[in-house]
Amino acid sequence: MREISNLGYALLGLMHKHPQSGYDLRKIFSSTSMKTYSDSPGAIYPALRRLQEQGLINGKLEEGSGLRRRQLFRLAPPGLAALKKWIRLPITRKDLLWAQQEIMLRFAFAHQVVGAAPAIALLKSLEAELKTYIPVLHEEMRTMKSSISISARLAFEFGIRGTECLLSWTRYAITTYEEEIRGGTS
Repeated sequence: MREISNLGYALLGLMHKHPQSGYDLRKIFSSTSMKTYSDSPGAIYPALRRLQEQGLINGKLEEGSGLRRRQLFRLAPPGLAALKKWIRLPITRKDLLWAQQEIMLRFAFAHQVVGAAPAIALLKSLEAELKTYIPVLHEEMRTMKSSISISARLAFEFGIRGTECLLSWTRYAITTYEEEIRGGTS
């Protein structure tokens, strides 16, 4: 089976609750911050075709008004299994370096797809990886501080502070999530 792209996982997640047409999905992508995954028909429709060829979604033509028919796509059981597996993956150092947007996409779908406990587990995995990574960044800064330009140092500090902010947000999210679960508001 082919690897599923982030756009593919975004499509699977959006189909989790109810079927969507390609047009419906394009509207979601174009009218929300999800446009970073693409609102282009040249990306969305081929991604839907690949997901369908892999057996992860099923498409069904639906009669529309006039001559127009639209195809509704549903998440198939293998697609749901792939989505759940992807959401539950532990966070790695490689994810922190190259896939922070993917981490947030996984978290955004976590509660509705796998529930509260795995969503919190994903956050705790992120927290654990961040706690081990931040000291590495500080040590790297300490060892190279005198040999780099001020602009390079400030750029590196920007990265460190951004990573520290992500850790702060992660701790906030864990606390908020646990409080809302205990209070029964989620």
